[in-house]
Amino acid sequence: MDAMRRGWIVLAAALLARAAEERPFHEAELIFPLEKWHDHSSAIVEQPNGDLLVCWYHGSGERTADDVIIRGARWSKKERAWSQPFLMADTPGFPDTNPTMYIDSKQRLWLFWAPIIANEWHTALTKYRVSSDYQKQGPPRWEWSEVLLLIPKNIGPKTKQVFGGLAAQHPEAARLIERAHDKYFSRMGWFGRTHPFELPSGRFLVPLYSDGYSFGLMAISDDRGATWYASEPIVCAGCIQPSVLRRKNGELVAYLRDNGPPPKRIHLSVSKDDGLSWTPGVDTDLPNPGASVEGMVLRDGSWVLVYNDTERARNSLVVALSDNEGRTWRWRRHLELDAREKGAGSFHYPSVLQARDGSLHVTYSFFRNDLPQGAPRKTIKHARFNLAWIKQGDAR
Repeated sequence: MDAMRRGWIVLAAALLARAAEERPFHEAELIFPLEKWHDHSSAIVEQPNGDLLVCWYHGSGERTADDVIIRGARWSKKERAWSQPFLMADTPGFPDTNPTMYIDSKQRLWLFWAPIIANEWHTALTKYRVSSDYQKQGPPRWEWSEVLLLIPKNIGPKTKQVFGGLAAQHPEAARLIERAHDKYFSRMGWFGRTHPFELPSGRFLVPLYSDGYSFGLMAISDDRGATWYASEPIVCAGCIQPSVLRRKNGELVAYLRDNGPPPKRIHLSVSKDDGLSWTPGVDTDLPNPGASVEGMVLRDGSWVLVYNDTERARNSLVVALSDNEGRTWRWRRHLELDAREKGAGSFHYPSVLQARDGSLHVTYSFFRNDLPQGAPRKTIKHARFNLAWIKQGDAR
C-alpha cells in the first residue's frame, strides 16, 4: 500500500509539473531594495532542499574600491521570501568580484570569486571554497578554501596562430603575442563569471577569462576538485566570460561576450575534447553590447540563452530558446525592455538555472540610471518563468 501511495504521489507531482509547464507564467521581484551601493554580477543555484541561494558582489565600486565583498541571500520555499543579505566571502583590503557557484554531484557547494590584487582586472586571482553544510540560515559553513593557480596551455602558440599575421600592422596584436610569452602575465588575471559544471565523465569545468588578453579559458579538474589545470585559451579579438553548453554528440559550445571591435556580436567557440582545446572565437548573428551572457541545456534537450540583444546598451535583456542546439533561436521574450537607450535602466549579467519543477530562474543586475542624483539605484533582480511563457513571446 505504501508503494502504491508513493507511486500515486509521484504521478500526481509529475502531472502538476506538466500542467504548470503548459500554462505561461512569469513572476519577478527585487532580492533587496534599490540601494546606493554597487551590487553586480550575481549567480544562482537551487539547493537540494529546493530553496534558492544567490550571491553577488557588493561595495562602493568595482576593481578600484577595496571595500567590495561577496554577499548572498536565500529564497525560502516555505516562507516564499528572500532573506536579508549576508557575507559569503571577503578578502580584507582587496575588492572581491565576480562570484559564481556550483553544486556538484556529491551535493557540495562550490563558490568561486576573484580578489583584484592591484585594482586592475588583469591582476585578478581566483579563490574558491567548498561547503557540505549550506542549507541553513545565514552563510554556508565553509570546510576549506584555496587559490586556483593555473598555467594556460599553449597560450603562446595559440595566440600567434590567430594574431601572428596581424602583428606587423596592428600594435595590439603584437602586444598580445608578447604577453603570451610572459609567464607572470599569462598565469595571473584569470577569473570567472558563469556557472561551472560537471561533464558525464565527472570532469569539472570552470569557465574563466582574462581582461588582460580578452580570451576565455577553462579550469579543469579530473579528480572532483582536488587538483586543477588549464585548457588551451579561447582566442579571438575580444571574447570573454564563456558560458558552456554540451551538445548531444559530446561537443562543447562556448558563448562569449564581445569585448572587441564591431560588429558587436556574441562569439562562439567549440571543443571536441571535453574542454581541453577550443576553436578560435567567431561571431554569431546574436548582438552583444559588450555584456555577459549565460545559457544552459534544459532537461528536454532545448537550449536557453539570456543576453542583451543590442549592440550599444544594456537596456534590453532577452531570453531565447532553441530546439536545435543553438543553430537557430526560434523563440525570444524580453525579461526587461526600456526603449530609452540613454538615461534608461541597465539589466545585465544574467545567471540562469532550471529548477527541479521545470521552471526557469534568472537573476541579473538591475540598475536604474534615470533616477535623481543620489537616489538608490542598484540591486539584484530575480525572475521565475516557464518555457510556455518564452514561447508566448512579447506582449503586442
